[in-house]
Amino acid sequence: MLFLPELTLLGAGLILFIFSLGKPSSGKIKNVAIALAALTLVASLICIKSEGELFYSAYQVDLFSQIFKVLIALATLIILIFSDSEGDIKLAVRSEYYLFLFMSVLGLMMLVSSVELISIFVALELSSFAVYVMVPMRNNATASGSQFEAGIKYLLFGVMATGLMLFGMSYMYGLTGSTQLPVIADKLSLMYSQPAAVIAIVLVLAGFFYKLAIFPLHFWVPDVYEGASNETTAFIAAVPKLAAVALLIRLITLVSSEGEVIVNVLMVCALLSMFYGNLSALIQKDVKRLLGFSGISHAGFVLVGLLTFKVTGYATAMYYIMGYVFMNLACFLVICSVAEKGKNVVVEDFTGLHKRAPLLAITLTVGLFALAGIPPFVGFTGKFLLLLGALKQGHLILVILAAINTGIAIFYYLSIVRVSFCTDSEDRGAVASSALNNTLAVMLIVTIIVMGVMPSKFIAITSSAIHTIM
Repeated sequence: MLFLPELTLLGAGLILFIFSLGKPSSGKIKNVAIALAALTLVASLICIKSEGELFYSAYQVDLFSQIFKVLIALATLIILIFSDSEGDIKLAVRSEYYLFLFMSVLGLMMLVSSVELISIFVALELSSFAVYVMVPMRNNATASGSQFEAGIKYLLFGVMATGLMLFGMSYMYGLTGSTQLPVIADKLSLMYSQPAAVIAIVLVLAGFFYKLAIFPLHFWVPDVYEGASNETTAFIAAVPKLAAVALLIRLITLVSSEGEVIVNVLMVCALLSMFYGNLSALIQKDVKRLLGFSGISHAGFVLVGLLTFKVTGYATAMYYIMGYVFMNLACFLVICSVAEKGKNVVVEDFTGLHKRAPLLAITLTVGLFALAGIPPFVGFTGKFLLLLGALKQGHLILVILAAINTGIAIFYYLSIVRVSFCTDSEDRGAVASSALNNTLAVMLIVTIIVMGVMPSKFIAITSSAIHTIM
């Protein structure tokens, strides 16, 4: 039972590999992938209360890891549902595309349970290399070759981040004589003032800064978001970030507020991520690039929660990334619906959307309002709780600058809403949306509102999860 979600994904990978030997239709292979993703979600829900250790204590199954596994499986299922079966992935490799997608999900699920340096590295590489292969699988007709550039950039930056992380892991092992995170935490607590310990922690964090797109390991984001297909970008923008935050929380628990240098590094990275992401997003016309820069900014807000070094801060960061995933999925559902033959969507493509597809326009508005931090949506509640926690810890300047960034972000989010609701359709045709996608849109809207209006229940769940790893 402890390894059931991962075994389900392995079985799914085997089934998809068998399909790749033939030439199934795109609709059939998509339905198979959706069924396998739903089965993975069920397996994750069955095991949500499981607790135990595997592989000589290198693999920890607890409430913390199981909640993230459920979220990873749920986000993957949602993306598969709203992606177009006739979309922007080459038909000849569509079976392989889903195979690599499921292998990436397997790596991410392993990542959230890994509590040993070598197992963390193996899981991270499994999840990453599968996505490196997925990015160039986009059709040449719509991407004009940009998917290859995006794939190469993604790979090169990923290899660099991995090298930095491995270098930091070698320092950790040299300082503590162990690769187990609990042992490392006990021994590093006596070395916060030593330069070698600071270098080790910063370098290891760099590997997950890359996954979460935190400054200065963010440069891959806009080009990869633009070059990858819409469904691939939706996956990159949401699912890996769940696992990255989970591992960041585990790693940050190795440190305390006594490590002044680490605190300052995290604070600088958070502020630079916010300002760089928001200021760069102001001039973007391609919606995926805009959401890419937006993601960099939101990663900075996640760091604000981790900077508190308190259970409440970690729980709020976990709550925020949950909300961020649903906000992003709401936006990408609309992007995939509006995009013609999988092409990239620019802001003008939403012209008159309130007449062409009223429900999609409302879904987009709710997602963007939430990302902007407008009440009563989860984005506002999450940001408020994160900044309140940072203020209680005395980070007044950080809170003021983060609030300024929220004001900057409102401008470019609302500019898309303005185009959607305050312009005529200009003879653009209606946007087709299936009943399943419409149902999914309503569910995302309700989730974003409920999480924002009733945060206490979700914070209680995330706090219980955090207590299992402290």
